Amino acid sequence: MPNTAIRFPIDLSAYKPVALDPANPILSAEQHEALKFNIQLCRDAIVFFTATGAAHGVGGHTGGPYDTVPEVVILDALFRSAPDQFVPIFFDEAGHRVGTQYLMAVLRGQLPAEQLMSYRLAHSKLPGHPELGLTPGVQFSSGRLGHMWPYVNGVAMAHPGKTVFCLGSDGSQQEGNDAEAARLAVAQHLNVKLIIDDNDVTIAGHPSKYLPGFSVAKTLEGHGVKVLQGDGEDLDGLYTRIIEAINTPGPIAVINKRPMCPGIEGLEGSNHGHDVISVKLALQYLEQRGHTAAVEYLKNIQKPKQDYVFLGVSEKWDSNRNVFGDAVNAVLDRMSEEERKARVMVIDSDLEGSCGLKKIHDAHPEIFIPSGIMERGNLSAAAGFGMEKGKQGIFATFAAFLEMCISEITMARLNYSNLLCHFSHSGIDDMADNTCHFGLNNFFADNGLDDGYDTKLYFPADANQMKAVVEAVFFDPGLRFIFSTRSKTPIILNEDHKEMFGEGYTFVPGKDEVVREGTAGYIVSFGDALYRALDAVERLKQEGIDVGLINKPTLNVVDEAMMTKLGKAPFVVVVECFNRKTGLGSRFGSWLLERGYTPKFAYLGTHEEGCGGLWEQYPHQGIDPAGIMKKVKELVT
Repeated sequence: MPNTAIRFPIDLSAYKPVALDPANPILSAEQHEALKFNIQLCRDAIVFFTATGAAHGVGGHTGGPYDTVPEVVILDALFRSAPDQFVPIFFDEAGHRVGTQYLMAVLRGQLPAEQLMSYRLAHSKLPGHPELGLTPGVQFSSGRLGHMWPYVNGVAMAHPGKTVFCLGSDGSQQEGNDAEAARLAVAQHLNVKLIIDDNDVTIAGHPSKYLPGFSVAKTLEGHGVKVLQGDGEDLDGLYTRIIEAINTPGPIAVINKRPMCPGIEGLEGSNHGHDVISVKLALQYLEQRGHTAAVEYLKNIQKPKQDYVFLGVSEKWDSNRNVFGDAVNAVLDRMSEEERKARVMVIDSDLEGSCGLKKIHDAHPEIFIPSGIMERGNLSAAAGFGMEKGKQGIFATFAAFLEMCISEITMARLNYSNLLCHFSHSGIDDMADNTCHFGLNNFFADNGLDDGYDTKLYFPADANQMKAVVEAVFFDPGLRFIFSTRSKTPIILNEDHKEMFGEGYTFVPGKDEVVREGTAGYIVSFGDALYRALDAVERLKQEGIDVGLINKPTLNVVDEAMMTKLGKAPFVVVVECFNRKTGLGSRFGSWLLERGYTPKFAYLGTHEEGCGGLWEQYPHQGIDPAGIMKKVKELVT
């Protein structure tokens, strides 16, 4: 954690109170200059404190909050000037713009400015998306695109006579939820005002290129929403449109055209501005703005390091989410272009760089469709491609969004689709985005009946096993879900200190694997929890507690032979990153009992909201090696 005794190096007390009359659509010269000053002050502050996220290695997002400062400072002035006329909350359905919420909390006196320098760090209470009840001054929870406008409709219903604002984006408008929200808002004549940042930028590229028929303005007009569109950087024009929206009953969309990160050299107009600004570019920007103290602070930040040495693994770490793309390419490379085009289709949802799909895009663009932020529709399209025998649809997104696709998964199952899904960012590791982006409920993917079309859930433990899993199940019929983490994982070693899933290893779906034998009892684990459990096992053995470890890479299939082995053990403890309510542990005990086995049983999983940061999430949940060892010792006493 940084030394918060150091003052925030940009003087936010200089923020100027501006009195605005919601009935007057024209800014005076004095109001214009005061708002212009506030805009620059806030943009400088956002560049600085989000750049501390880059310097600390926890990431973050700069472009969204930076872009929308003009509309936010106007709304802030209106909220302060006529509080009874508005619901004074900066509802925002682009959760990556959390910097806005934190900055406004400071300007409202609810959060010390110095806390901003702990942006996204573990236990700083400043996670990557706003969480109600966690951060002082934050008034709502968000984080998943397209999920706020429907909610705001309800807020408007609860406050008749008041104007409610929802900050949006061209990315969030791609989600189907917003289409439904628009229809309800129009039908009920709700006094909701959408303030939409339309910068033609999302994570993976430009909507005008990957969705060439999509227009935010025309789409909303088609739903019956009145649209006021203009230049978001034209302060007077922006203000006039916001005032017109306020004084026009019913739902209005104020659409603001601007490039991403206007005025930031090296980022303006680039999709790279969506994420956190690099320290290099931040230093350049702040130096040009004369913020010497901010520059020096950034230069002296030391990135926190995970210095724990894990036993039972090699020094080599790799990213399974990217290895997925390599593994798929290894299969595709053996096919002719004609065969690939006939048999395989890959559909992205604006996350190709995060889910390993970019490697497929680069190597085999003929079978790759870059699509928008439309997880439900994209999964169904991939499933539809795989409806015929011999055809294979491939889909990927973050595991947090699996929960959005349950109905589409059911329809894919009922239509006997051949669908391979990669859900990256599973679990909690390396997740400074925090609770709303935890991939905790992956078992929801297996939501069919006992006699339903085949569905398999796989969570490889390391890069070697990821390659083996993809190779083994690529052309299997049915629905296959392969999970990976945001974090890198180390290569698992066997007792001879050789790579356990390396040369000579073949993955067998449905088969559990003995990583270490033991006489005192067994830990059952998988994915990125496995190497932590392995470390605990090695240390327990050093203490004289002979614990074994089982890897369960096929999550939803009972290995009867292994169940017999575990049923005779003194204890079994499941260790996982998934939700304790819905994960493997919530059903493993029942599997044992159904077979007449009664070892001592416990299960450890994610059970609390997150703490931010990266590897710190595991000890926060008590599922790090220390927490595992503690539970084992309770069971052996």
